[in-house]
Amino acid sequence: MYDYKSEPKHLIFMIDNKSFFASVECVRRGLNPLEAILVIMSKRPGAKNSLVMASSPMAKKKYGIKNVTRKQDLPKVSDIIEASPNMNLYIKRSIEINNIFRKYAAEEDINVYSIDESLVDMTKSWKLFGDTPEEVARKIQIEIRDTLGLYVCVGIGDNPLLAKLALDNEAKNNKSFMARWTYSNVPSKVWKIRKLTDFWGINNRTAHRLNKLGLYSISDIANSDPNRLIKEFGTIGAQIFAHSWGVDRSIVSEKYIPKAKSYSNSQVLPHVYSKKDDIEVVIKEMAEQVAARIRFHHQKTSHIFLFIGGSYDKFSKKRTGFSKSKKITATNSNSVLKNELIKMFRDSWQNEPVLHMAVGFSDLDDDTEMQMNLFVDPVKQVKSRDIDYLVDEIRNKYGFTSIVKASSLSHGATAINRSDLVGGHRGGESYQ
Repeated sequence: MYDYKSEPKHLIFMIDNKSFFASVECVRRGLNPLEAILVIMSKRPGAKNSLVMASSPMAKKKYGIKNVTRKQDLPKVSDIIEASPNMNLYIKRSIEINNIFRKYAAEEDINVYSIDESLVDMTKSWKLFGDTPEEVARKIQIEIRDTLGLYVCVGIGDNPLLAKLALDNEAKNNKSFMARWTYSNVPSKVWKIRKLTDFWGINNRTAHRLNKLGLYSISDIANSDPNRLIKEFGTIGAQIFAHSWGVDRSIVSEKYIPKAKSYSNSQVLPHVYSKKDDIEVVIKEMAEQVAARIRFHHQKTSHIFLFIGGSYDKFSKKRTGFSKSKKITATNSNSVLKNELIKMFRDSWQNEPVLHMAVGFSDLDDDTEMQMNLFVDPVKQVKSRDIDYLVDEIRNKYGFTSIVKASSLSHGATAINRSDLVGGHRGGESYQ
């Protein structure tokens, strides 16, 4: 048991944009996001099928349309509006929404959880805007609706965990799009969450392991022996037990900063690749794209990673492929990084078909000096470095396709087709 008197008590708002992408598309068409039946269809370049990326509340309610539903599986009715993704617009609206939050709380008290969800610590500021937390939450909802035409749900809690649970398990279903959970009603609210995967931080795999311990609900966990959880999960077990009692001691203003930064790029190919030349073209393109990112941050890498994922083998019932990593002399040179990755690929590839690829660079250091290769003309090394930075500058100013290599025009190349994608989806117009 926990003594809530000794636990930190804050006033946290967890704010979620209701069916965000679909709602933005509805507003763009002058439609009510809560009434329109709209789905956003996304299709990878070269892919045969379009999938539902997002759907409006009414599309879910009336037709049960879920994300990742295939286009051909949609109901054959005339009132469904189909839209293409506009990721740049969604990012712009997300920024505008978070700018509204900045009217109500200090910058350090806002934590952007995802593109459509933010944590806001209102402990120090809520009394400036209303007599009750609910009144303040309503003001935020109204301002976002009147300014952007969008609806947000607000979970209010004594800590981030309770705010998140209130949001996911009650606010989204309430007429007011709001709910408040405190320490005092943990038994009546938190413990009533029966499906383990409805609880923050518990996925299907964790739920299965909890079931093996005879734990099938949050109430079961809260009334179990924490030592059994610690034995099964380690420190995560202690966290699961604390969360079952509504205890979360994290502070919104204390942002987590990872000790080791890395950059990567991954993609699912438009179809299965089996030719070595086609695969290597994509590896080179991805290497250059990630190299440009580390150069943008004035860094170089000394640890590279390559993942090659194959299609499902019905005989072995496994996915083919491999992953390799390698320590190298710190660099951000396109040619060096491409050569290293291609060598890793050639050393490991056994002619298996490829569907998924990833390239990553880690162990980053500041790019303050250049390590010369004694076996290469130093003038050529400096020129190569200057060309890399010049190409970066041109692309940053005029777009990726303003200057491309001939290999990106070859069969199998994906960089040009993917150049206008944001998060793997169509970016749409550029919104300033």
